[in-house]
Amino acid sequence: MTYQQNPAQPGQQPPPPGMYAPPPPKKMSAGAKVGIGCGGAVGVIVVLAVIGAAIGGGAASDAGKPDKVAAAPKQERQAKEDAKPAKEKPKAPASQADRFKAFVKKSGTAAEKSAIAHVTKVQGADEQNDILDSADVYTDFTGGLMGPHQSEGKLIASAFADWKDSKNGLVTIYDAKGEILSNGNF
Repeated sequence: MTYQQNPAQPGQQPPPPGMYAPPPPKKMSAGAKVGIGCGGAVGVIVVLAVIGAAIGGGAASDAGKPDKVAAAPKQERQAKEDAKPAKEKPKAPASQADRFKAFVKKSGTAAEKSAIAHVTKVQGADEQNDILDSADVYTDFTGGLMGPHQSEGKLIASAFADWKDSKNGLVTIYDAKGEILSNGNF
């Protein structure tokens, strides 16, 4: 009796027919099933707690406290409203440029005060996160980085650093055409 040998595996006999069937899949143990079930239940509870906190907005902590406005009698509330002085027209909030100019007018040098008179707009001074803060100061100077007003741009950058503090801030001063006049850290 001669057997044909598989050329890929010399010296071995071919397996009998039916041996190429894949092994039956392993069944999951009872411990694994319980673990997955408990993990899913914990996940559902966490999701429900997050949703409840988002919808509730902390109202449960205020539930036992009486509302002061609702608890006051109507006559007392009316008397308080009548006693208030007439409201004046609310002032528009000062722009970042106005606040910056006011700061320099109060505590800046004479040269800084002169340079600040040319500031037209400030952006990014209120949005700070100490990671990568950047602010832009626009002026009515001309000439860009190599122009005659670079020194005034440096004065404005220095005054800005006195006004705002950041661990990693960069202020860029622009001329009237939008070209960089100067920059500095703050």
